[in-house]
Amino acid sequence: MMNDQIPISAEEAYLNLHRRIPGEPEPPFEDASMMEKVWGRRWGLDNDVGKLRSVLVSRPGVEWEVMMSGGEFIEEAQAWISPDKMWYWNGRDRPNLAKVQAQHDGMVKALETEGVEVVHLEQPQPNMTKSVFTRDPAIIVKGGAVICRMGVSYRRGEELPFTRTLANLGMPILHTIHGTGLMEGGSFVWLNPSMAVVSIGHRCNAEGARQLGAVLKTLGVELLCVDNTGYGLHIDGSLVMVNSDLALAFIQDLPWWFLERLKELGIHTLDADAKDGAFGVNCLAVQPGRVLMSAHAERSAKRLEAAGVEVVMVEYDQLHRSGGGIHCSTLPLIREGI
Repeated sequence: MMNDQIPISAEEAYLNLHRRIPGEPEPPFEDASMMEKVWGRRWGLDNDVGKLRSVLVSRPGVEWEVMMSGGEFIEEAQAWISPDKMWYWNGRDRPNLAKVQAQHDGMVKALETEGVEVVHLEQPQPNMTKSVFTRDPAIIVKGGAVICRMGVSYRRGEELPFTRTLANLGMPILHTIHGTGLMEGGSFVWLNPSMAVVSIGHRCNAEGARQLGAVLKTLGVELLCVDNTGYGLHIDGSLVMVNSDLALAFIQDLPWWFLERLKELGIHTLDADAKDGAFGVNCLAVQPGRVLMSAHAERSAKRLEAAGVEVVMVEYDQLHRSGGGIHCSTLPLIREGI
């Protein structure tokens, strides 16, 4: 004899179905297998020195034409500055775009020789000459990108093509700095997979650091904050990681407590040669203990080599005159872990 079946409503059936299919918070969003399943690749990074797999650059192009005429040479600054302060160029002569492009191409070739996938920014905004410095509009963390909010008004708008480019690649956008927060990527350095540092100044403020810190806290990463000295723009002009336990730095630009914290973390600091100028530190690790470095920084390069770091020299002095170096001109998208 068959058992009597008690009819159930559609609502009860719906609940019974979904009780059997619970939400699954684990593995987390940034887990490698989940990234590949949902987003197609293991996007992001948690260090500054692991084998570099993919990087975003922006070749100077038509947006630089505004620098070929107009503007005013300011004697006390020894630079050309546009009337609306949308661009500047150090030195008395105007930019030679062909030479600028050739040096940028040389950097890209060096990256490709290292086996790095080089991705180009899609359609930079007109007249945004600083878009070549791809480091600043975004910060890449494990699982995706934090879109920055540029500290100065003449760079506002760079964020849009960066967001579009990353989204079109399939990289998740985890957060956009908003409200009164200020943040630029050159202000940020990974020290190790569980700790990073950001420099506070006129390009990055406490609110921007708070928002970034909240994203990093979700990833189990502690964010240290140091103050820029004077009108220094970014920490990557004072400190860059070149190996998992070695940083190249202008030590006099960094506070004592931070240098002591680096020691506690087992990170040694190698003092760059001040004679190499402002971009003597601004190099890029392509793998642990191997860096791309501007050819002008030969004194600091020798110090690195003496410490066991391999250095690939790249001519890049023209881009220095627009305010950035090799580190500034590269936004790593994917690195291997360390």
